[in-house]
Amino acid sequence: MQATLFQLDNYGPWTTTPEPRPEMHLQTLQSRLYADIAEAVGDHDGYAFYARGDNIVALTPGMDRSAHRDLLGRLDEDYPVSASAAIGTGDTPRDALAAATATLQEVGSAQDADRRRVLAGETGPTDAVEVAHFDVVDATGEFTDTTDAYTAYRSITGGMAAVADSLADRGGLTFFVGGDNAIAVCSPLERAAYETAIDEARSAGIDLRVGIGAGEVPTDAGIRAKHALERGRETGKPITPAATASAER
Repeated sequence: MQATLFQLDNYGPWTTTPEPRPEMHLQTLQSRLYADIAEAVGDHDGYAFYARGDNIVALTPGMDRSAHRDLLGRLDEDYPVSASAAIGTGDTPRDALAAATATLQEVGSAQDADRRRVLAGETGPTDAVEVAHFDVVDATGEFTDTTDAYTAYRSITGGMAAVADSLADRGGLTFFVGGDNAIAVCSPLERAAYETAIDEARSAGIDLRVGIGAGEVPTDAGIRAKHALERGRETGKPITPAATASAER
């Protein structure tokens, strides 16, 4: 697996210099930054996830160092603060991200005024990836049309957090992607891992279904997972592997 951590340089001090900046200006900057990184990563068949605003996590098996460097250069031109990035590889997405994080920490603190547009780490060969696309069963009836928006948000994100915790123990990275959906990027897992994740979400108060797809790059795996999820909606099955996923499941 190959992951990249994108991180704004010296962002915290910049937000308060020469005086605190309006929060909505900062939220706008972060959302635009995510959109630009997600578009660039997607153009190379990867996935990018909004992690902490000033930190964006990406699975980047199709991006070489040149593509990373070009992206950092464009961000430097378009934003008042620069971004640095580190590439990591590992046996699982979580291992790869941990390696990328450690590499970036080694080249300078996130609040180091001297760190600017650093690209660290090396790309490497990657194996097939598995993407699991989760959504809430009857989210409209259970939440959107029957509870207030904040209760719905807390309930759904709480359940997705339970999924994230469960799959992280198996090397997966799971992110809430809006509405009633979460996406997990994993090394190939057995059906029992998804059954456990769904049970954990149910204990947190939400009922989930999941479609699972595999591919050489995240975009291929992801679209197969989306099609599998649609079949799960039609059949009512909680776990639906794509045709390319392991037949044993």
